[in-house]
Amino acid sequence: MREILKVENLGKDFSGLLVLSRIDINVIEGERHAIIGPNGAGKTTLFNIITGFCKPSKGRIFFLDRDITGWPAHKIARLGLSRSFQIINVFPKMTVYENVRSAVISKLNRRFNCTTLLVQDRETQRESDRILSLVRLTDVRDVPASELSYGRQRQLELALTVARDPLLIMLDEPTAGLSSEETRRSVPFIKQITEGKTLVVVEHDMDVVFNLADRITVLNDGRVLVTGSPDEIRNNSDVRNAYLGRK
Repeated sequence: MREILKVENLGKDFSGLLVLSRIDINVIEGERHAIIGPNGAGKTTLFNIITGFCKPSKGRIFFLDRDITGWPAHKIARLGLSRSFQIINVFPKMTVYENVRSAVISKLNRRFNCTTLLVQDRETQRESDRILSLVRLTDVRDVPASELSYGRQRQLELALTVARDPLLIMLDEPTAGLSSEETRRSVPFIKQITEGKTLVVVEHDMDVVFNLADRITVLNDGRVLVTGSPDEIRNNSDVRNAYLGRK
């Protein structure tokens, strides 16, 4: 399988505060790759750099063998990389359907014009309905996003992430704020909506990580401690000392 994402010697400092140093990570097409580590390890900063929301101080990032280092987020997204955020990022005043439809329009490169009304665009409607069904939100399609429960707003954000049919999906703590029961149900749900895709996920819940990931990279103090299979990570003494042993 080909390498879809490669991070080489990545570093980031904020006014002299070193957050990331000598980060090397590769993601293989089709795998589910988790990034874990203690609070302050640099996980979200790494996500922000890869997805164009923050520029690195050093190092290179390659997506499908293309150097995307320092590219703006919208340009990276057009290549087929889509992400979610720790804090829910949906359009609260729009209905669930309108939220999903906006993402589908972006994927299909549709724009309003004087001859075609959006409501008459059958392709947009068909794809929006498919996404709503996939993420189990059909029953609330006409409800404003702000009126959804927290858990269902999380589902909606995942819908917006997958609606662009990306090659690589990056989820930043998708179970943050969910109840234990919602978290338990999230693993098969995430597996379903990312079927056939490459997934990179930052996650704090180790049950989710070990049940979801094919490979895991552990960050500690802004550096890569180790990368390996779930069994290798679970049995690594350095990982237990740095992170798992704290749980």
